[in-house]
This record gives sequence, C-alpha cells and structure tokens, in this order.
Amino acid sequence: MQLERTLWHPVALSHVVGSQPRAATLLGEELVLWRDGEGRARAWDDQCPHRGARLSLGRVQQGQLECAYHGWRFEGSGQCTHVPAVPDFEPGPRHCARTFAAQEAYGMVWVRLDEPEGDPLPIHELPLFPAEAEPRLRKTTSGPYFVQASAPRIIENFLDMAHFGYVHEGWLGSRDHTAIPPYEVTRTERGVLATGCLAWQPRSSIHAESGAQVEYTYEVTAPYMAVLTKVPEAGTTAIDGMREAIAMFVCPVTEETSVAWTRMAMTDFESPDARLIDFQDTIFGQDRPILESQRPKRLPLTPNAELPTVADRMSSAYRRYLKDSGITFGVIL
Repeated sequence: MQLERTLWHPVALSHVVGSQPRAATLLGEELVLWRDGEGRARAWDDQCPHRGARLSLGRVQQGQLECAYHGWRFEGSGQCTHVPAVPDFEPGPRHCARTFAAQEAYGMVWVRLDEPEGDPLPIHELPLFPAEAEPRLRKTTSGPYFVQASAPRIIENFLDMAHFGYVHEGWLGSRDHTAIPPYEVTRTERGVLATGCLAWQPRSSIHAESGAQVEYTYEVTAPYMAVLTKVPEAGTTAIDGMREAIAMFVCPVTEETSVAWTRMAMTDFESPDARLIDFQDTIFGQDRPILESQRPKRLPLTPNAELPTVADRMSSAYRRYLKDSGITFGVIL
C-alpha cells in the first residue's frame, strides 16, 4: 500500500464545495467533491460505475448526486438509489460509487484515499495546526496556487530562509542581510522542528514600516504541510504573548504538479481579508517561477544529490524525514 494514500490531504477550501459537484485531483486520483442533504462533504472517485462518465458533470438533487449521463442517483454512502431507465429496479450493493474518507478542518476539505493498516501512527492523523484553536487569532486563507512543482519542493521552499534576500528582496529579505545564524533542528513524533531561526526582514508583515530581525519557528507536521510561527513586531496590532502562525498546505496532484494554500492565524483584526491575502499572493507569486524552474521537479532524497550548507539544516532534516517515513510520491529515492 502506498503510504501517501493513507494520509490526509487538503483538496479544496470548504466554502467552494457547495450545492453542485466539483472536480479535484489527489495523488493522480480524479475526485468529485460534493455535499449531501445534511451538508456533509463527500469525496468520491469521479467515475460513474454505470458507464464511466464523470460524476462531477452531474448535479445534486434532493441531497443525492445525479450522474449527467443516465441520471443514476447516489446517496451519501455511495449507494445507487434510482435508475431512471428502469424505475422499478432496486439497485443492489454492487451498484455504488467508489468513495473515500473526507473531513473538514482549518477551513478546508481533507481526503484520505486508503485506510492505514494496523495501529495508526501520528503521521496518519490530521496534520496539526494548533493556532486554529486560538480565538484571539484571526484566520484567513490564501490560494489556491497551482504550481508545476512537486509538493515536497514547495514545502522545502517554505522552510528555506536563505532565499529571502533574493527572491523576496524588499519584502522578506535584503541583499545586505543574507547571513542565516545557526539554529536548532530536532525530530518530533510527527515531523521536524526548527527553533531559533533568525532572519532580517525589511517588511515581514503588511504593517511593517522598517527592517527588523525576526525570529521564526518552523515545524513540519505532515509530509506535505509545514507551519511557521513568529512574534509580531512591536507597534503593530500585536496581542501580548501571542505568536502569529502561517501554515502551508499542499495537495500533491501528480508527482510533479501541486495545489497550495496558506492558512494564516494573525493578530491583525483591522486589515481587510483582501489586504492580507494580497500580501501572501505577492510572496507566493515571487516563489512560483523559482519552484517551477527547479530540476529535477521531484525532490531528490539521495545523499549528495544536491549541495546543502549549514543554512539548509531544516531542508536536510526534512529530506531525511521523508525518506525515513517511506514517502515516495514527488521524490527521487
């Protein structure tokens, strides 16, 4: 069994999964997302078991998904309930759609293609984003960002501070302040943690008016998810004792294409959503051409495949974590 299929992955923002079916792709698997009569998000194989038409072309009728080809209807469990061409026919257990586990968290729909075997490990649980539960932090999501790059490449870029002065010059970094001081990296039950990360930034938030040395903590909480936390700058809308957090959620669409979102938990309750999202759009827009230029597109996990430095300790630890965990999708072993 492919490990990645037993993990939870984000596939869409919750609010875009509405009254009509929506197509998505996860790990090369084509899905249809929809909500049943109780408002529960469902994720199925995007293929009608009758003649193979895409269920995402259909519509939701009376809380059931109706195929656009012959009008077969399916209830939330996947069971066919009605075949219009044979009104008196009672569909049996074989007349059902192929379904996957789905749940909602952090404003998104998450899907798991296969159930893990044996005792579930922490890696099989929903990825952690603790800031979501803090009511004093405002939650906003940016994206989706469609990227011609593998999911591990995107996460590794999110963990990298040494590119700030070049890719994000004038925003998150400066060519005059490119040194990355030593920081600590440790393995956790779920992933990897980097503490004491320092980077000089001319504009580390939409409110920043001058440069400052900013301290970050980075944590990988799942193979395709990472979270950074930081103390907001003095003089902004900061709440004493609170750390802001930004999570990078990546859906591995294929081995070399992905969809990403950033989930922000901020102390800023004054700026409109559009301003916060625009800032993140700008930062990711600067990253995208670099990500799509990288070769190979899949992240190499073989020793000495690329040339790391001490500034890349978190990236190196992330690669070891992926290899130790048995991840094969989007990487080169």
